Amino acid sequence: MKVVILAGGLGTRISEESQFKPKPMIEIGGMPIIWHIMKEYSYYGFYEFIICAGYKQHLVKEWFADYFLYSSDITFNYENGKNELIVHDMHMEPWKVTVVDTGLHTMTGGRIKRIQRYIGNEPFMLTYGDAVCDVDIKKLLKFHYGHGKMATLTAVMLEQQKGVLDISGNNAVKSFREKNISDSVPINAGYMVLQPDIFGFIRDDNTVFERETLEELAGRGELMSYSHKGFWQCMDNKREMDMLENLLETGSSPWKKWKD
Repeated sequence: MKVVILAGGLGTRISEESQFKPKPMIEIGGMPIIWHIMKEYSYYGFYEFIICAGYKQHLVKEWFADYFLYSSDITFNYENGKNELIVHDMHMEPWKVTVVDTGLHTMTGGRIKRIQRYIGNEPFMLTYGDAVCDVDIKKLLKFHYGHGKMATLTAVMLEQQKGVLDISGNNAVKSFREKNISDSVPINAGYMVLQPDIFGFIRDDNTVFERETLEELAGRGELMSYSHKGFWQCMDNKREMDMLENLLETGSSPWKKWKD
């Protein structure tokens, strides 16, 4: 199953870093946060990724193009007029990564629509490129296939300004609306599982996935929530970036289930 990562936004709330690179490429623990997200999915055996890039998308492509340089010992041999590169002890992930330029100002739904041809007629996973989580992906998938609806999102309880969910007793999402600063209810944390029919609910580049598509699915009874009571943290600002960095430095990063 493919994993789609939304990574095209401007990241204006963390402008100290995002003026130089896309927010998903901002590093925590010496590696971009998108790398941490991909490692999470890899831990559960998912290795094929489609990245919806936009703002400074060339930097995303350049980073993955040079990934083997970052993760290997390299000899640059210029002896006797040579220009030879020798790679030693390459430590690379078994990933297949497709980076798609989905436009600079395209809305989230439009970005998803633009990668439809890379998905085909099969279910896929979707998340945001600026948040890490210790959700059990295998259990999330089991929940999704168990209810037979079109979409599942992961819900967490936080006092933050994210998409707000109204969840019924059987975990069906009765309604979906945009955030409100006073909310303290389940929020959309990403880590979604979607059936391919979802593309039929996205109009064009101007479609906001959270405001239009998910609201319509909720109204049709096709949106379910997987309740996650563990760790989830987005990186919307410098304070949150420093917090994630500190968790890595102290060895208390719940999302990091893999071994170095």
